[in-house]
Amino acid sequence: PDVIIEAQFDDNDAEHGQDHSQDTLTDDIKKLSLDTGEKGKPAGVTGVHRTKQDDGPKVSDPRLLPDEFLQRTAKVVYILEKKHSRAATGFIKLLADRNSELFKRCAMFSPVDHRVPRVYVPLADCPPDFVTKPEAYSQMLFICRIVDWKEDCNFASGQLCKSLGQAGEIEPESEGILMEYGVDFSDFSPEVLECLPQNLPWVISPGELAKRRDLR
Repeated sequence: PDVIIEAQFDDNDAEHGQDHSQDTLTDDIKKLSLDTGEKGKPAGVTGVHRTKQDDGPKVSDPRLLPDEFLQRTAKVVYILEKKHSRAATGFIKLLADRNSELFKRCAMFSPVDHRVPRVYVPLADCPPDFVTKPEAYSQMLFICRIVDWKEDCNFASGQLCKSLGQAGEIEPESEGILMEYGVDFSDFSPEVLECLPQNLPWVISPGELAKRRDLR
């Protein structure tokens, strides 16, 4: 028969700490005995002997239990920093329920990265002929930025930023990755370019090269 082990802890266990409770539990296990002669008894006769009475002291306060018997729980109370850019690349499509009011106002944005939720985007952000010819945009990559996610909604709300181009091409895919990770890939301003050497071709002087560590 299966052996049932019940460990009960009281204030003394909490005062003596975890080691004391483990010793107590070990002693209780040693005291359990199974009568080998009971194997032949009819069903319903138990072979488990308990060392402590069922009406013994029970712990109702979890704080009195050792740490190893507790499951740590927590909840998010504040977002210090939004690490994700809230931008994602993906595809747009019409909603399945054509009779709903939401169908007249929004389209569904499906991100390529499945870690990002699907997003409702306004039809006003979509191309003008998207509703009449949605199949023409089935392989067109778009950039969408999440702006909100209500507690009572299964999908987030966002805005389409721009159309990247056909999926599978190098430039649209690369631009989408850079925008997702918040990388500024715009052209350098004239102020930045003025900081560079103007006399070209430019080479490092021997004196400057002697002070540097050559990693070439």
